[in-house]
Parts: sequence; structure tokens; C-alpha cells
Amino acid sequence: MLHDLVDLGRYPIDRPDSYGYRQLIADLRRDLDVDGCAVLPSFVHEEGLEKLIAEADEVAPKAHRSFNRTNAYFTQDDPSFGIGHPIRRFFDRSNAFVPADNFAASSPLRRIYEYEGFMPFIREALNEPEDRFFRYDDPLADVIINVVEKGGGFPWHFDTNNYTVTLAIQNGEAGGAFEYAPNLRTSEDENFIGVAAILDGSRRGVHQLELQPGDLQIFKGRYALHRVAPVEGDRKRYVGIFSFVETEGMCGGVERTRQLYGRVLPQHYARAGLRDDELLD
Repeated sequence: MLHDLVDLGRYPIDRPDSYGYRQLIADLRRDLDVDGCAVLPSFVHEEGLEKLIAEADEVAPKAHRSFNRTNAYFTQDDPSFGIGHPIRRFFDRSNAFVPADNFAASSPLRRIYEYEGFMPFIREALNEPEDRFFRYDDPLADVIINVVEKGGGFPWHFDTNNYTVTLAIQNGEAGGAFEYAPNLRTSEDENFIGVAAILDGSRRGVHQLELQPGDLQIFKGRYALHRVAPVEGDRKRYVGIFSFVETEGMCGGVERTRQLYGRVLPQHYARAGLRDDELLD
């Protein structure tokens, strides 16, 4: 059970037959239908946050820190496209991710992800059928913590997996806002014109969230261009990330995995390209 971590009174994910659960699902579906994002404030209570912060402090030194330039798709440059094309637009990225193999079964973060009622709850919120909703089968990326230090952030990008569920654990002293442009592309259309406009500074259709520690966010990141603004101050920003996909057995691509985690496992080579669409990332 998750009583020591999650506010199950406010969010009865352990009681799927209750009226409160059904109402919660209805509210989340409404928000997700509008712009592909829904937030559950204080999903983790204060005592649970203490455990998650302690865990994050412990594993933060194991994060893979990278400082490089990347495009929105985590792909290499492609000279077949013209100058200024989104594929050829690269931005500085300084970030750190604690890989999933640092979180044992007893880990507070993994306990939430693998709790028997958590995936069905997320699936119902997203209104997805059981045969189109699975945990991300990536030994380095199913459950991770993003560590952002002073000056660090994450430039505009799309996610490889269709659905990302994030848990705000600790904010920096300032900065670190989450910004996103929902439904910017589809599985059939990259919408390079729309992507280029935002990369050029357009704010049309861009939303901004100031998530607080304990907030759970459900986000359709494969189709929404999004970024994390630079963090200010000496306190680290911690965000737990739970990933779900619509193709069983899907894991991260080789190039993207190498960039984010500093290493690649045989599984990434064996399952490269295992997805239902032809999008770049």
C-alpha cells in the first residue's frame, strides 16, 4: 500500500470502484482532452515527500551529467534539410538523469510506479485500452529522477514515449518552469513549420506550469514540444519520471539513450525502432 507516500484520501487510486475515483478520472480526462496535460496537486503528502527527497539526495551523485547541444528530436544533424530547419536547430543542454537501475523494488519512487493500482489509474485517466498501454520496458529509463542544478535546464524537445508521468520532488530556489505546446504534431505529421515558430520564440499556444513538490503531472509528451527553463540558486530541482508506452516491449533509441544516460545496453540495440509511428525520435 502507498499510505506512507500518497494522499489516498484525496486521490483514491486504491479504490477504483468508488465515486471519488470515478470523479477523479472524469476530471483528468477533461484536462487531458483539452491540452494533453493534467496535474494532481499534492499527490504525495509531506511525509512521503521527505522520503522521496532523501532518496533523491542519495542517488543524485549517480546521475549521468551531460553538457552538449541537441535538437528537439535527439537526432544527429541531417544536411539533407535546409539551414534553419528544426532538425538542424541545436541548443545547449545541461542536465542529469539518475538511471532506472538505481531504484530497487523497495525504492519509494519505484513503489509508486509498480503499485498494482497505479498503471490502471494512469491508463484510465488517459482513456487508453489495456492492449495499448504498457510500462516502458527500458532498464535505464522506466523510473528515473531528473536532477537540475543551477543554470541547468532542458531545451525544447519531444518525448520518445507517448505518455510521461512526472512527480515534482524538490524545486530549485527559482526558475525551472515547465513550458509546453500541446498537440503540436501528430503521429502522421511532424508539423515542422509549427515547431520552427516556437524555436524562433513564438509564444502562441505555449503553456507554462509552476509545479510544486508533491504534484503529479500526466503529460502526452510525444506530441507536445516542451522544455524546462533554467534553474536558479544552489538548491537542486528533483523530478521523478514514470514512463508508459502504447507498444509492448518498447524502449529508448540508441542515440537518445547514450545522450541521456551515458551508456547503452543490448536491449536498446535489439529493440531499436519498436514503435507504431514513423516520427523522428
